[in-house]
Amino acid sequence: MPHDHHMNSSMFPATHPPEHHHTMASSEHSHGSDIMMMAMTFHFSYKNVPLLFSGLTINTPGEMAGAFVAVFFLAMFYEGLKIARECLLRKSQVSIRYNSMPVPGPNGTILMETHKTVGQQMLSFPHLLQTVLHIIQVVVSYFLMLIFMTYNGYLCIAVAAGAGMGYFFFSWKKAVVVDITEHCH
Repeated sequence: MPHDHHMNSSMFPATHPPEHHHTMASSEHSHGSDIMMMAMTFHFSYKNVPLLFSGLTINTPGEMAGAFVAVFFLAMFYEGLKIARECLLRKSQVSIRYNSMPVPGPNGTILMETHKTVGQQMLSFPHLLQTVLHIIQVVVSYFLMLIFMTYNGYLCIAVAAGAGMGYFFFSWKKAVVVDITEHCH
């Protein structure tokens, strides 16, 4: 049964035709209280743009500019957090063990090859810190994904530009192994 009579066209600006919206209802017998309309195509609007929480809605150009800056810095923070965790991990690798083993060398000689094994203890402050930072990184990454899924062009640009700028500022000293097939963080 269609629920078109429950749609409130004032939820989106007139620049977005109704065929580009998708209605999500919490139940088949909803009476309009739980219906939310989402734009399903990219748009550049600053009116009635939901941002992560139901009470956080962008309605003015100034609010959009503020949201753009906040999202930009959130994406930069995400990139910086990834690099910071990597640096902390390198610094916290405490248990170093050297293993030597004989290997055949040239002309029948035997050489000793030494391997360095680095580890970390599970019940340690560095591992607890890594765990907390990992949780923060996952939450921030999902926030950025949900912001991008608003399909608002301004916010999508803020996510991409912030991630790019964060990578530029924080990753320049990092030894990089490039995996061209990786598209998820």
